[in-house]
Amino acid sequence: MHYASVENLTKSFGIRTLFKNISFHIEEGDKIALVARNGSGKSTLMKIIAGLDSADTGTGTVWVHKDIKTVMLQQDNDFDGKKTIWDNVLRLDHPVVKVVKAYEEFLEEGSDDHDHLGELMAKLDDLDAWSFESDLKQILGKLNIHHLNEKVGNLSGGQKKRVALAQSLIEAHLYEGNCLLIMDEPTNHLDVSMIEWLEEYLGAAKITLLLVTHDRYFLDAVCNEIIEIDEEKVFVYKGDYDYFLEQKAMRQEVQQSELQKDKNIFRKELEWMRKQPKARTTKSKSRQDAFAEVEDRVKQQKDVAEVTLQMKMTRLGGKILELKKVNKAFDKLVIMKGFDYTFKRGERIGVVGKNGVGKSTFLKIALQQELPDSGKINHGDTVVFGNFSQDGLIYKEDKRAIEYVKDMAEYFPLADGTKLSASLFMEKFGFSSEQQYTPLSKLSGGEKRRLHLMSVLFINPNFLVLDEPTNDLDLQTLRTLEEFLMDFPGCILIVSHDRYFMDRMVDHLFAFEGDGVIRDYPGNYTQYREAVSKGLLSQQDQQIMKSAPEEEVKKTTDNRQPATAEQPKKLSFKEKFELEQLEKDMPRLQEEKKLLEEKMGVTQGYEALQKASDRINTIIKELDEKEMRWLELSERG
Repeated sequence: MHYASVENLTKSFGIRTLFKNISFHIEEGDKIALVARNGSGKSTLMKIIAGLDSADTGTGTVWVHKDIKTVMLQQDNDFDGKKTIWDNVLRLDHPVVKVVKAYEEFLEEGSDDHDHLGELMAKLDDLDAWSFESDLKQILGKLNIHHLNEKVGNLSGGQKKRVALAQSLIEAHLYEGNCLLIMDEPTNHLDVSMIEWLEEYLGAAKITLLLVTHDRYFLDAVCNEIIEIDEEKVFVYKGDYDYFLEQKAMRQEVQQSELQKDKNIFRKELEWMRKQPKARTTKSKSRQDAFAEVEDRVKQQKDVAEVTLQMKMTRLGGKILELKKVNKAFDKLVIMKGFDYTFKRGERIGVVGKNGVGKSTFLKIALQQELPDSGKINHGDTVVFGNFSQDGLIYKEDKRAIEYVKDMAEYFPLADGTKLSASLFMEKFGFSSEQQYTPLSKLSGGEKRRLHLMSVLFINPNFLVLDEPTNDLDLQTLRTLEEFLMDFPGCILIVSHDRYFMDRMVDHLFAFEGDGVIRDYPGNYTQYREAVSKGLLSQQDQQIMKSAPEEEVKKTTDNRQPATAEQPKKLSFKEKFELEQLEKDMPRLQEEKKLLEEKMGVTQGYEALQKASDRINTIIKELDEKEMRWLELSERG
């Protein structure tokens, strides 16, 4: 089935044109990645297709088949902060969702109208709503969304993004077989296990997909087609990312060849034009028109220049960065426990682990932006840190982009002794002359990230600390960053969930495995994951990983409602979900308790015995609470 068409579409903001007269088609089963520079209109184009934005007046059309439901995951969400996760996720206009809500409301009212209850149950059976409930629980669980009674207003930014992702996946599932799912950076704020689950889920789902992503492993695993926006035009590539790069290189080679021909013709014709008398014959007028066409082509086409920067870096001394017996915890969440490490010249270390285990906190402690509970952090005298944080671009007044860069320095010194002006430096990172004079407030999210990255590199650091540098960067800028880092002679410390980026950049890892355990693993991220999956790590290490803390440092409150005589006799959907979670949690805790008891039977030091004993006591308390709740729910189920 033909799902959607974009025909001769144009979109501009003021004098800036994002794309002009573009056309492409989306067929049933297509899984398309949309690729372009930040600020080229990727998000805008997707909103236009979803009916959330419009093209320039009088230009082109967007057609979507009348039987197709369009679902879009945006970077921003419009959740009601006063309502719960459950209520926000199920804020959907679909028959299954409506009957589920009606059933829940009936149970909460405690009505004795058995006829109405029978009608609702019949509707639930007819619509196969029990199957929907099972799918819903799987999606929410995989995205680590468990406290469904939590108010959305209490959630962190990353948690809200995951709730929005869950909602879009659930809605797409409801319309499976007749859905166009549009997703803007779906892997942001997900840890690697979630990303791997999502790529498997989308790869198997019977949906048609249009997405923007910076994750190249994810792109290759999910998508079978790439549409690129480049110089206001679109180019379609039927294949994976490597095929796209190969075909794009060939296209640019042809363009450069044609540009060179046009330049040669232009020079000859320009000389002829200058020699011509004012009075021209019809023949010379025709040649003049042809000259004008060549002139337009030469002006429109741009030389393709590879981005290469060899920075002039301050030499690192013998002492770089030392962390000695560092401890850090937030209440019960232990981040670091007696961590020791001395950085050596040229080291490239990746920091990996689940969300919330303290990776960003570790970077702040290393930079002495946050104090440890105990231990020492020593910086070498010659170290110049370049810190790319998740806080993003920080500015007090709304300057133009070029003024922001010039406030740091007018020139960027290169390794060969020459200098690069601030304007040329910005061009290397994809800021055209026009974009350089854009106010900071008018830049897209990706453009602000790119400018932030530039400002970090512009100070010529010799120790780079990068916290999720790939988020919201376009693939072309990522390639620029990767090539720059490959040649960077200083130290690099990176936190990233981008597996491709980590595999290329780092030679060993600090793997945060929970409870303050940080493993120094020799190898890249893929090698580490393989070691974990093949059981090459010890049983104790794997147990620690399985019992890693909740994903967010911020604790959510226990939203269980006390049992009262007025509670409905039948379980609501939320209570059924809670009951099944309890039936999974209790065996896991019992198994952990058994392992710890076996461990205590083996001769070992006092500290280890005390730690195991404390954990057993905690497990016993948790089991008591969970068993009481399980009995309460199971009696009503």
